Amino acid sequence: TAFLHGDLKDDVYMLQPPGFIDPLFSSHVCKLQKSLYGLKHAPRTWFEKLFRALHDLGFHQSSSDASLLVLHNLQQVIVLVYVDDML
Repeated sequence: TAFLHGDLKDDVYMLQPPGFIDPLFSSHVCKLQKSLYGLKHAPRTWFEKLFRALHDLGFHQSSSDASLLVLHNLQQVIVLVYVDDML
């Protein structure tokens, strides 16, 4: 469900899904407000949202791995993000 929380930067449109087609406007399309499963942007938009949230908490991105974030406080906190989705 993480991918559903990504914010889209670009306008993305899709056909009306089967079973939800408005008979009065069957040729209309839907403009997405959020990311969906299967959308090629989904993993990236989710990672960007997660990165912003962790950055706001004081985490810094590692120079050796973009998915490794470190917080240097009284204790060191290390977060490694792994996304299992390839298209």
